[in-house]
Amino acid sequence: MSRNELILGAFALVLVLFSLFVSMVLPRRNPDFPGRHLKLFALACVLLIAAMLTAVELFGAEEGHGASDEENVATEVQDSGEPDAEQGSETGGETEAGETGETAAGDAAAGKEIFASAGCANCHTLEAAGASGTIGPNLDEAKPSAESAAEQVTRGGNGMPAYGDQLSPEEIADVAAFVTESAGG
Repeated sequence: MSRNELILGAFALVLVLFSLFVSMVLPRRNPDFPGRHLKLFALACVLLIAAMLTAVELFGAEEGHGASDEENVATEVQDSGEPDAEQGSETGGETEAGETGETAAGDAAAGKEIFASAGCANCHTLEAAGASGTIGPNLDEAKPSAESAAEQVTRGGNGMPAYGDQLSPEEIADVAAFVTESAGG
């Protein structure tokens, strides 16, 4: 269980306990509840709900990642003309000196096998892989570039775990090539 899940659980627990307390305990002790303290009770309810919504907004971001986030990464790379030096180093030095910093082409056939073995199909939809996951973005619709796919696989984020420590730079390039080629990115 992640830290964010624990925080969200704590906020949910407080909200549920408060709700149970004010609906079951307080009316038995004081049948006139909330009575003259209605404004205070209403304020407490609004604050608890606002705190829960804020917690979901802040800590729930890891639970889902949308295509828009991947598209933003792809757009940032395309707008700048080249990924920054940190991106090139994160893909394991896949860039070659003197070039624009693009990720070296991977083997799409090998990438298809890695896509299956790494469990990508559990979260993503990609017709070429026979994948219909709904947790992550639909890669057929997102059509990520090879650079953004490699970056996302390496670093993770937006709910996706990082695979930079589990897959070699070559395997990441292969998966990125497969996704890009299959989705038409």
